[in-house]
Amino acid sequence: MSESANIARHLPLMAARQPDTPAVKIPRGRTGAGDIDYLTLSFAELDTEVNAWVAKLESRGVRPGDRVLVMVRQGLPLIAAAFALFKLGAVPVIIDPGMGRKSFLACVARSKPRVLLGIPPAQLASYLFRPAFASIEIRVWASGSSTARLGSAQSKIENQQSKIVASAASDLAAILFTSGSTGAPKGVCYEHGMFDAQVRLVRDTYGIAPGEIDLPMLPIFALFNPALGLTTIVPELDPSRPASVDPEKIVRAIQQEKVTSSFGSPTLWRKIARHCLANHLTLPSVKRVLMAGAPVPPALFADLQKILPNGTAHSPYGATESLPIASISAAEVLSDTAAKTAAGAGTCVGRPVREIEIKIIAITDAPIASLADVRELPAGEIGEIIVRGPVVTKEYDSLPEAVALAKIRNRASEIENAASSPWHRMGDVGYLDAAGRLWFCGRKAERVETTAGPLYTEQVEPIFNAHPGVARSALVGTGHDGHRPAMVIEPVSRETVATPSLRRKLVRELRVLAAAHAHTERIRLTYLHPHFPVDVRHNAKIHRLALAAWTVGEHGYESDKREVSQSDLKR
Repeated sequence: MSESANIARHLPLMAARQPDTPAVKIPRGRTGAGDIDYLTLSFAELDTEVNAWVAKLESRGVRPGDRVLVMVRQGLPLIAAAFALFKLGAVPVIIDPGMGRKSFLACVARSKPRVLLGIPPAQLASYLFRPAFASIEIRVWASGSSTARLGSAQSKIENQQSKIVASAASDLAAILFTSGSTGAPKGVCYEHGMFDAQVRLVRDTYGIAPGEIDLPMLPIFALFNPALGLTTIVPELDPSRPASVDPEKIVRAIQQEKVTSSFGSPTLWRKIARHCLANHLTLPSVKRVLMAGAPVPPALFADLQKILPNGTAHSPYGATESLPIASISAAEVLSDTAAKTAAGAGTCVGRPVREIEIKIIAITDAPIASLADVRELPAGEIGEIIVRGPVVTKEYDSLPEAVALAKIRNRASEIENAASSPWHRMGDVGYLDAAGRLWFCGRKAERVETTAGPLYTEQVEPIFNAHPGVARSALVGTGHDGHRPAMVIEPVSRETVATPSLRRKLVRELRVLAAAHAHTERIRLTYLHPHFPVDVRHNAKIHRLALAAWTVGEHGYESDKREVSQSDLKR
């Protein structure tokens, strides 16, 4: 029999290689000196803790193949429970509770978990909303504490290694839900081989080595660290409200624990960078910052390089269904692509990572049965982004129509290996440049098909974001057919929204910016919004479709071409 591909096998290997190295540190308060006080588990202790979870789950009747809805705290419970389920051959089902009650319950009902592993509020919810949880047969209660341990209470596990179910690379490992930023959330089916490939590609792309120290500001990313041999520093951060983070707490953790690597959304790193710059702080231990979840503005790359004297910021491109796909560093952005982004070229997300193929095809909203049915576009032409590789998932859970729309199957006659992964339609539009770099131009669903041709969010919004009074902007389609382009602006100051004269002044100045570029000159309608709706997971993706619906009945500012003089354009 071939070697097991079970992702859980990496933890005991790391426990044997570096048993005394800290594996996870979970904050539990402050010391007398004001430092963060951590509960620390070594790799050997974390392996023991996982074995204790295996014993608990087995004793409650959890079996290989069971779907287990995981609703526990970030930190030790999430990491230990997930690896225990992998060891058992059970399938963790992980859903963002912040996506809204209706969507969350729909995801639970569709995934049909047999087991609920949850903290007391989750268990209570399963009784209050019984129809959604109708498939639950076993309830395993978990502590509401992020530092609760099972291993110390089950000393008989201390020197006992639980067996790891032998899993094939194609066996289902987990179901992770998308954020649903441009549609209903979907359960993405991850196989053990895909997790293995992610570990390999992330490690190789960014030169990550065992013994490094990571602070992941998205809880799910902490699950990769034991396999990579990294120490996980759990951040003082509410995963359901990441934008409310206190940057001082994150900076303190980085400096105190000498963090070498950290992942977070552009929204989080913007707050951290501003805090550091305002307080003249740097982060000398950090080798790399990874930002994803939304396009990273060049100005943020520039700010981060000021506070990373020994490190570099990177932006990996991908999605829940496929990550990493491409990557770009701050150096390349600031030296080459930033000026093009500011002029409306889109956001460069870099070159494909090793083992990944990227193609650009003609845009269609219809299913594509085979690669033979698509028209591949040449370099420089905007189209739909499709990708293939070992990290590209094959299925959505119980959503055949979504699978048909998102995947392009390979006919046996088209490839040497008919079992290779399908092409995944990213739902994004963009183009490849002459150097083979991928440029992201926006979400396909958020393009605005005007009578003069399509407009793409990432080619339009940077023009307006250049204004110092603009916090964020969003291109939306308005009118009865959605073909009239308009800009929704979130001003930096809420006083602007509340003051008619300031509103008119901002709109006039934005009109000047728009008139300087051929693709934005024809946008004449502007709305002001006090605070954009964004996704819960990253607090970075703008819900443009929701903003388009909001404009109905709202007062917009009409601009006339004659309002912009030649002297305005020369300013």
